[in-house]
Amino acid sequence: MTSDQAPAAVPHRPAATPATRARYRRILRFAGWNLAVTWWYELFLPRIGLARVAARTRSKRMRRFAQRFHGLAVELGGLMIKVGQFMSSRLDVLPPEITSELEGLQDEVPAVPFPAIRALAEAELGVALERAFASVDETPVAAASLGQAHRARLRPETAAETGLEAVVIKVQRPGIDAIVDVDLAALRRVGRWLSHVRLVSDRVDAPALVEEFATTSLEEIDYLHEAGNSEKFAAEFDGDDRVAVPEVVWERTTRRVLTLEDVTAIKITDADALRAAGIDPADVAPVFAEVMFDQLFSSGFFHADPHPGNIFVTPRPGTGDRPWTLTFVDFGMMGEVPPGTRSGLRKLLIAAASRDGKGLVDAIRDVGVLLPTADTRELERAMTHLFGRFGGMGFAELREVDPREFREFAVEFGDVVRSLPFQLPENFLLIIRAMSLTSGVCSALDPAFNLWDSVEPYAGQLLRDERGNVVQDVAKQALEVAGIALRLPKRLDALVTRVEEGDVAVSTPRLEQRVARLDRAVRRLVAAVVFGGVLIAGAIVHATDEVLGTVLLIASVVPLGFTVFTGRRGA
Repeated sequence: MTSDQAPAAVPHRPAATPATRARYRRILRFAGWNLAVTWWYELFLPRIGLARVAARTRSKRMRRFAQRFHGLAVELGGLMIKVGQFMSSRLDVLPPEITSELEGLQDEVPAVPFPAIRALAEAELGVALERAFASVDETPVAAASLGQAHRARLRPETAAETGLEAVVIKVQRPGIDAIVDVDLAALRRVGRWLSHVRLVSDRVDAPALVEEFATTSLEEIDYLHEAGNSEKFAAEFDGDDRVAVPEVVWERTTRRVLTLEDVTAIKITDADALRAAGIDPADVAPVFAEVMFDQLFSSGFFHADPHPGNIFVTPRPGTGDRPWTLTFVDFGMMGEVPPGTRSGLRKLLIAAASRDGKGLVDAIRDVGVLLPTADTRELERAMTHLFGRFGGMGFAELREVDPREFREFAVEFGDVVRSLPFQLPENFLLIIRAMSLTSGVCSALDPAFNLWDSVEPYAGQLLRDERGNVVQDVAKQALEVAGIALRLPKRLDALVTRVEEGDVAVSTPRLEQRVARLDRAVRRLVAAVVFGGVLIAGAIVHATDEVLGTVLLIASVVPLGFTVFTGRRGA
């Protein structure tokens, strides 16, 4: 998803009906009341000398707000559940009392009665379900806030054309377009309110966040967009036996109905079922982490919602050392990492793997998360402390740490993070969400799983690649400079010839001498650049390839000698 693909963000209120008006007012009343409470405690009381009262009640108030929002989201459904999930990932802005309460928020909504699903599907497909499918199971496989899924079987003629028989039909909840419209209208109004509250506006651009959320949500309810994402994801992993993706049945797919190959297998976190199939959950965790790292740091196109319900482990008996495949489903929420951000993420991964607190902060700045004016000394100190105390620990080891130590560090670290001027580049929330879910799934598969074990080999390869790129860049620049140096004497000779023939007007008889000096100066400069480039390349390569590194270091003496010699001769 890129910025030029985002739909136009025009704040509006949808066509009013009694239901939409009631929903709109309900959301605004909730937001307005909680903003008033926050203003009273966080702005007014400190101004009249009662800051301690606000501080003493802050944790309880935040927790109560999160609990109330949780209840509102479950009751209203629609985008409110997505908002809660969105808020749970905002560790940089929101306190842990809110994020921890909302992190478990799921699509806890009742299923839509099948007659309503049938009516919508038939209207979209243009035919009766009995003519489109051989059979459809009226009991949903899953019911979510935006749609629900039913198992079905294709008719023989369609099955013969597609090579598929068992499928899953994903159908939008009836009326979800209107619900999304009214929810976004309310959220845009709240975003404008927040933009006038300095306590918020100093930390985050609320209207921009709402628009990013709106873009993601509108794409998620367009099943043609999801189908395209599915095929693009499959192409990224074409020929990779670690990953499988369900095929799209385009003949039975529209904007509001999506028909996919039924790839239902073992839920990735169902440890008992995995063991029953002869699969060790501890073997699945590193492969899953590796696949997610490949998406984020290599291809740049990643699954932004890899929760356990969207990942299956499909047994493949007799297929080699790893007789199973990770099968991804639900491609409505995908992210794309721009090349510049991807380079910054690689630096971040390398710094994390090497436990380099300062390097990690520098990488965060390169990614664009920190504003250039940010004073990062305290953050560097906190990251160094973090790596020094907890770096390299697995989930099982972390569970043995005194919870009080975690709480003390969390409070200190949270205060440091929230005091810094953060900004979030495009899609960065999706990156945070994907990494958070990846860590959670891996820990569920194997409590002793150490994410560092997966990060370090990957970071090592990235480091070798980066070194290779540096060497290539230096070599390329050296060749370009050398080419200029080789062409320069001919150009100077041509210039002197033109001067001698009178083609160029000159105002001094010492031009030849000056040109000769310029020629020597340029040659010395070229030699110096080549010397520096070869020396740097040798130093970098020497860490991983001692022989090649030594050769490059020795070779750097040649341009150095030329620089010194020509300098003395021309003195």
